[in-house]
Amino acid sequence: MRLRGNRRRKTDDRPDPQDTSGLAVELRGVRRQYGRGKGAVHALGGIDLVLSRGTFTAVMGPSGSGKSTFLQCAAGLDRPSAGSVRLGGTEITGMRENRLTELRRSRLGFVFQAFNLLPSLTVEENVLLPMRLAGQRRDRRRAAQVLAQVGLADKAGRRPGELSGGQQQRVAIARALVAGPDVIFADEPTGALDSTTAAEVLGLLRHAVDTLGATVVMVTHDPAAAAWADRVLFLADGVFAGGLDRGSPERIAARMAALTSRTGAMARAAA
Repeated sequence: MRLRGNRRRKTDDRPDPQDTSGLAVELRGVRRQYGRGKGAVHALGGIDLVLSRGTFTAVMGPSGSGKSTFLQCAAGLDRPSAGSVRLGGTEITGMRENRLTELRRSRLGFVFQAFNLLPSLTVEENVLLPMRLAGQRRDRRRAAQVLAQVGLADKAGRRPGELSGGQQQRVAIARALVAGPDVIFADEPTGALDSTTAAEVLGLLRHAVDTLGATVVMVTHDPAAAAWADRVLFLADGVFAGGLDRGSPERIAARMAALTSRTGAMARAAA
C-alpha cells in the first residue's frame, strides 16, 4: 500500500517573525560549541529555521556537519550555547530540566534507528509508555487506535522480540503518535531496515503528516528516505547550505555529492 501524499506543504528555512501561530519549530541564531579555546568544536554555527505545522522536513549533510547536534538542540535533548528554540510556540531554551522532561514526554515524539522498545513490556505497554511516564491515564483505546494506524492492531499483546525489525519500528511510530505531539523527531529511522521495509515505515510517517496533521523532522543519510519529505535541508559545517523541495532521490543524491565534495575540498585547503 502506497501512503505517500501528493500535496505540497509550505516549509521555510528562513525566519518569519510575522506569523508564529502555525509554527511547530523555530530556531533563531542557534549555536552549539563544545569545549573552549583552541580545542573548541563549533558544531552549530548559527541556525535560523522556521517549520510550519503539518510538514515533513528531512535534514541531510556530510559526516560531521552537525546533523545530530541540530536534532538534539531542536528537540530539547541538548541545550544550545546561544540562540533560541521554540517548539509549538513554547520557548524551551532556558526551561528547567524537569519542565523540559515533561514537555518532551507530553508534546514530542521520537523515532530512533534502534527502536528503543522495552523488551519486558508488551507492544501496547510500549506504546503507552510516554503517557505513563508523563503521569497520564493509560488510554488503551488510544493505543489500539494508533496501533491500527500503523497496521499492528493484532500485535498489542506481543513482546518486541516476537516482531520483525520493521514491525518494531512501526511500534516506535505508534508510540511517537500516541500523545498527539507537536513534533515527531526521527533520527535515521530506516537505518536498520531493508529498502522495502524502510519504504513502509517512511510511508507511515508521510501518512501521519498528510492525514493526521503531524509535523516530522527527520535526520537521514539516505536520499531515498529524504525524498519522502516535503523539503530537504542540507547542513554543512554547522550551517544550512540550501534546500530542495520535493526532490527525487537522484536529485538529492547529486546535491549531497556536490556538498560533500565541496566541504572536503575546503577541509583539505584549510589543513
